[in-house]
Amino acid sequence: MTDRIEAYVDANQSRFIEEVEQFMRFPSVSAQRQHDADTRACAQWITDHFKSLGFDARLIDIGGQPIVRASAKGKSSKRVMIYGHYDVQPEDPVDQWQTPPFEPTVHDGTLYGRGATDDKGQVFTHVKAVETLLKTEGQLPCEVIFLLEGEEESGGDALARYVTQAKDELQPDVIIISDSTMYDANTPAITYGLRGIVAFEFAVRGPNADVHSGAYGGAIANPAMVLGQMLAACVSPDGKILIPHFYDDVAPLEDWESEMFRKLAFNDENLMREVSVPRLHGEAGRSTLERLWTRPTFEVNGVFGGYQGERSKTIIPAFATAKVSARLVPHQDPDRIRDLIFEHIRSICPDTVRLEISGFMTSPPVLFDVNDPAIRAAQEALRKGFGRETAFIRCGGSIPVVSTFVEQLHCPVILMGFGLDSDRPHGPNEHFSLDSFIRGAKSAAHLLQTI
Repeated sequence: MTDRIEAYVDANQSRFIEEVEQFMRFPSVSAQRQHDADTRACAQWITDHFKSLGFDARLIDIGGQPIVRASAKGKSSKRVMIYGHYDVQPEDPVDQWQTPPFEPTVHDGTLYGRGATDDKGQVFTHVKAVETLLKTEGQLPCEVIFLLEGEEESGGDALARYVTQAKDELQPDVIIISDSTMYDANTPAITYGLRGIVAFEFAVRGPNADVHSGAYGGAIANPAMVLGQMLAACVSPDGKILIPHFYDDVAPLEDWESEMFRKLAFNDENLMREVSVPRLHGEAGRSTLERLWTRPTFEVNGVFGGYQGERSKTIIPAFATAKVSARLVPHQDPDRIRDLIFEHIRSICPDTVRLEISGFMTSPPVLFDVNDPAIRAAQEALRKGFGRETAFIRCGGSIPVVSTFVEQLHCPVILMGFGLDSDRPHGPNEHFSLDSFIRGAKSAAHLLQTI
C-alpha cells in the first residue's frame, strides 16, 4: 500500500504542481475589499476541485468570507477534520518581488508566489493526499472533512462562529493543520506549542494639527518623541519586558523540553545570515530557541506620524501611532496581559498629550501532549514521507483558530507543517520547496491510513 501511494504521487507530481499554481493565481487577499470577488472565486475554485474528487463540497456563508466545507465517507467511522485557509496576505511591497506575486513561478525546485507556503501550498498537500488514497485504494480509510476559511489573514471570525454553531455536528476525532513549519529543510516536525497574542495600537495626540517646530518647539510636547519614550519604557535594551507582573504566569520549561532543544543544535549564525542582522538579540541567559518558542515578547509592528516625504519639513506632528503585538506563552492569560499592558501605557503617558488605545485582538497560547496517540501516528507518517526522524518543536507564532478547536471540539490537534520560516510567508518572494510539497502529500496520505 505504501508503495502505491509513493508511486501515484511521483507519477502525478507535475499535474499536482500545475493545479496548485492555478490555486495560487487567485489574489484572495481577504484584508482588502477590492479583492472580495477574487477571494470568493478562489473559494469556488477549490470547492469545485473537491467535487471533482467525489467530495460533497459547498460554500458556507455566515458573514465575512465564505467557508469551504468538503466531506467524504471512508472505511471506518473515525472522522478526521483538516483545516487550512485559502486567503493570503497582501503582496506589498510589490517592488521587492523578483517574480509576479500572483503568477506562480518555479525556479530551482522552488515554487514562488503569494500563498505558496501560507497556506495554499500546504493545504494542497492534503487535497492531493486524499486524491491519492481515492485513486489507489478506491475509498478513504476514514471519514474526512475539510474546513478551509477565507479570513485567517485578516482576523475574521466567520470560522470560529461556524465551529461554535456546528460543533455537535462536526465532532471530529482528530484535527490536522498544516499552517506551520518543519524544523529545517530536511527535518519534518510536529508543532506541539503555539504562542498566543495580544495585538493593539495606541495613538499619542498633541496639537490639533501639525505645527511649525520653530514657532512651537520647546513649549508643547512632541507626540512622536513621547511615543518613542513610552515604547522605550515597555522593553529594556536587552529585550526584557518592563511591564509590571508581565512574567508572573510564564510556565517554565520541562526537563525533557530543555534536553530536546539542546539536541536540535540550533545554529545562531544561520539565523543571522537568513535575516541579515549583525547580532542576535534577546533575554540574557536564554537560548535562541527558548526566546523564539517559550518566552513572551513585546514587539512594535509599525510606527507612523509626522512628515514622511522627501527632504525635511520642520513640524511638530499632531499625533504619532504605534501598532504593537505581544506574544504569550503557556499559562499567560491574554485578557490579563492586555489589561496589564494598557494599565502600564496609561501610567507612563504624560499629561501633555492625549492617549487613545484601540483595535485590540487576543488569542491564547496552546500546548499539546506529545504522547497523544494521534500525534505519535503523525510522527510515524512524517518519518515515512520524509525518510527522517520527526522533531517535536514549538512555534513562536499564533494560529487563533486552534484555540477555538481546542475549546469547542475537545479533540487532539496535529500541527504538521511542511514549510519553513525562511519561506518568507507574509513577505515578498514567498516560496515553498516542491520537494516538501511532494513529501508532504505522501506524509498526509500515510497519516490518514494510520490515524
